Amino acid sequence: MRIFVAITDQDWFNLHASSVQIDEVNFWRPSPTANFKALQPGELMLFKLHSPLNFIAGGGFFTRFLHLALSLAWDSFGRANGVVSVEEMRMRIGKYRHVDFASSDDPNVGCILLAEPFFWPRELWISPPAEFSRNNQVGQGFDAESGAGKALWAAVSERLAVHPPPKIETATATLSAIESNGYGKPQIVHPRLGQGTFRVLVTEAYERRCAITGERTLPVLDTAHIMPFSICQRHELSNGILMRSDLHRLFDGGYLTIDPADRKVVVSKRIRQEFDNGKEYYRLEGQQIREPNNLAFRPLTENIEYHAYHRFR
Repeated sequence: MRIFVAITDQDWFNLHASSVQIDEVNFWRPSPTANFKALQPGELMLFKLHSPLNFIAGGGFFTRFLHLALSLAWDSFGRANGVVSVEEMRMRIGKYRHVDFASSDDPNVGCILLAEPFFWPRELWISPPAEFSRNNQVGQGFDAESGAGKALWAAVSERLAVHPPPKIETATATLSAIESNGYGKPQIVHPRLGQGTFRVLVTEAYERRCAITGERTLPVLDTAHIMPFSICQRHELSNGILMRSDLHRLFDGGYLTIDPADRKVVVSKRIRQEFDNGKEYYRLEGQQIREPNNLAFRPLTENIEYHAYHRFR
C-alpha cells in the first residue's frame, strides 16, 4: 500500500475542517494537463499544510483521477471542492494559471477524488517525515509497509481511532485503518463513495451519453440509482445508470424500466392512461440500453430486477 503526502492549500483545508461532516472532497489541480498516478483506489493521501505550518493535518482515501470541466466539478461536489462558489473556483483556477477567465468560461481541471476524508484538530497534526523536503511543492509517496511510510500509517491509524468521523460505516477504508491499530500489512479497502464521486464516475463510465437514447448534451443528463439509495444505502457504481433527465424522472416514478432478461427498455401503459400522451417514450420500447465497457460498472442484474419487479407499474 502507498501513501502520498500532498501539499494542501490552507484555505481549501480550513473550509473542509470547518464542516461538521463531509464524505468526499475534490483535491483539484488547476492545470488542464495535470495527471496523478501515485495512488491506486483505496490508498491513502495525506494533506500537508504550506509553510510556515508544515504539518500533516488530515487526509482521505483515493478513488479516481479525472479531468472535469469546472461546471461539472462544481455541480457534482459544490463546497467539497474547497470553495464556497463556482465563481471563486473559477477565479482561483485563473490565478494559478495566470489567466483572467470570463464568467462564461468553463475550464477543465485535474480532479483527485477522495472519499472518507478526515481533518484533524491542531493537537493531532503530524510532523512530516524527515525525508520530505521543505522545498517540495508537489508531494511525495511512501511505502506504508516500511520506514517512514509505516510510521505514518501507524500515526494515521492512531489518530483515526482517537478522532473518528461522526459516523463510521461498516466495510469502509476508515474502519479498516482503525482496526489495523497501525500494525501488520495495511489492507486496501475501496472507500465508500459520496454522491458527487458516484455522479462523475457513472457519467464517465457511460462516456457522457444517455444509456437509452445516446444523448450527449451533458446538462440534461442525470445519474440515476437503479435500486433506490433509500434501500441500498450505498453509492455503488454497479447500481448507477446515466439517463436523460426526463427519462430519469419516469424511471424513478416507475413509468419506465429495463427488462432484466435482455436489458431492453420497457415503457408502462400508465403514461398513456394517465397523461393521454407518451408517443416519444413508447418509441423507446424494446431499445437495448448502452452499457459501460468496464464490466465492473455495468448494472447488476439484481438491481435491475428490483426496479422491474418493485418500482415499475
